[in-house]
Amino acid sequence: MSEIAQLLRHHQADLSWQREFYEDLHEHPELSGHEQETSQRILRELKRFNCEVISPIGGFGIVAVFRNGEGPTALMRADFDALPIREESGVPFASTRVRPGADGKMVGVMHACGHDMHTTALLGTCAIMDTHREAWQGTFIALFQPSEENAQGANAMVADGLVNKVPRPDVCLGQHIMPGRAGEVQTMPGAQFAACDSIRIKLYGRSAHGSMPHKSIDPTLMASMIVVRLQSIVAREVSPEDFAVISVGSLRSGNTNNIIPDTAELVLNCRFYDNTLKRRIYAAIKRVVFAEAAASGATKDPEMEFFAHGPLIDNDPEVFNTVRPNFDRVFGSASVDAKRTTVSEDFSNLARAFGAPYLFWVVGCTPQQQWDKAVAENRVEQDVPVNHMNNFLPEFAPTVDATTKAGAAAALSYLAS
Repeated sequence: MSEIAQLLRHHQADLSWQREFYEDLHEHPELSGHEQETSQRILRELKRFNCEVISPIGGFGIVAVFRNGEGPTALMRADFDALPIREESGVPFASTRVRPGADGKMVGVMHACGHDMHTTALLGTCAIMDTHREAWQGTFIALFQPSEENAQGANAMVADGLVNKVPRPDVCLGQHIMPGRAGEVQTMPGAQFAACDSIRIKLYGRSAHGSMPHKSIDPTLMASMIVVRLQSIVAREVSPEDFAVISVGSLRSGNTNNIIPDTAELVLNCRFYDNTLKRRIYAAIKRVVFAEAAASGATKDPEMEFFAHGPLIDNDPEVFNTVRPNFDRVFGSASVDAKRTTVSEDFSNLARAFGAPYLFWVVGCTPQQQWDKAVAENRVEQDVPVNHMNNFLPEFAPTVDATTKAGAAAALSYLAS
């Protein structure tokens, strides 16, 4: 057994506070860009450690720098914003919060993606690193990021001078809990999370009374034809060996029964594992949109706006080869190969800003008995809650243990004496 595995199996760090902290965060979630209370809660916990705290960065972002002599620098990131979802988990510490959403309407707020667990785990990793300074040399950076759900937090911290306020890391590390047997640590080199963009397309026609369609240029028909043609891009222009998604999330046009409107709006969501393919698909989408508008006699060219960008998370093979052996030693049979997932994350924006290689991994969080039963009955998709569902809730003990130790094991892979 390696020294890292020995340390993490017999560490002396006090982690008894983690459950109370986690339940408090879970019960009091805050939406992206509004995480003031959460950031203050994190800052209070950081006072227990011997570290330099830099805050705020990029809104409510926080960085804690643990210096321990000469050596490499490793950065570990956690996010802490919540989602506009009304919780239906039924636990005593379930969120009952209601807050104004992006459209001003009141919505429930819930930690439905596990960011409360990510934050709890990173603070636990801080405790281990602070307690066992004899086991490592260099600098450990704990970065707590707001506004991941709207894909703005990482870039906001970078824009606020992050790279000039902290030591440059030699490696960046991150993790995400997802459906899977609680406590199972899943890693892989290469593309792990998909790149994504949303695209808002505005189409221009000419309005007319519903009884006189011949006097209109119908943007609803234009939009409908584009929706159909978009499906052919993946079906006929992408190799079956590649992956691409073009989903039409909304089509808005008109507001009454007897008037043909003058505009229509489409909102797309697109995902890829390859940036070259992404550029080719976006060119095809533009070609289809402009061609259909021209064929319909649109009164002006369509407008296309890209937003909600999620960068490709493409794990560095050398970092994987450095960290994975220690995961195997620490977690044994619970250290397994990951599978690519089509969801997206903004973590890699941080690593790219520093020009540092990175590893981002997944930790299973589904209650172990529930997972084993669903697998045995081949009912995982039907019976296992996934992130962003109103009943998503990790099994606390195995999940917090795995995420806390995984962060420490990954950092110690570079910093161990």
